[in-house]
Amino acid sequence: MREVRDADLPALHAQSIEPEALRMAAFTADDPTDRTRFDAHWSRIRTDPQVVLRAVTAGADGELLGHAAVYGPPDEREVTYWIGRAHWGRGVATAALRALLVTVPERPLHARVAADSAGSLRVLHACGFTVTGRERSFAAARGEEIEELLLTLTALTAP
Repeated sequence: MREVRDADLPALHAQSIEPEALRMAAFTADDPTDRTRFDAHWSRIRTDPQVVLRAVTAGADGELLGHAAVYGPPDEREVTYWIGRAHWGRGVATAALRALLVTVPERPLHARVAADSAGSLRVLHACGFTVTGRERSFAAARGEEIEELLLTLTALTAP
């Protein structure tokens, strides 16, 4: 993993508008195709000292697979990650989240996931997160309210 670079933004944007990825993520921007809004968001998070943001890469050429981050105020810090659909099912998200958790040792950390996002739930469980709550929330990518699971990681290190 490494810092996110300007040259990464077109690929990260393309990953973020892939239809199946949007459906699985569920809780997205109202219009994820709006590149101006995307660029403004990324400019803000890349310069925020409270956000730990990393590009997820692989191979000798450093192929960009996605990103992972921790953000939010103390005691409410939350993890997020997005892996390009072409790389799903290979353990990339789990490895990336584990690496991020080593970089950010503070606990607790929180996560949110659509209840029917089995892959993301597996990743979070594999990294030591446990379900601590449920709520119904509006999922912009689906245009409806859905069940969302709230998870917490309290261990000092990832398993």
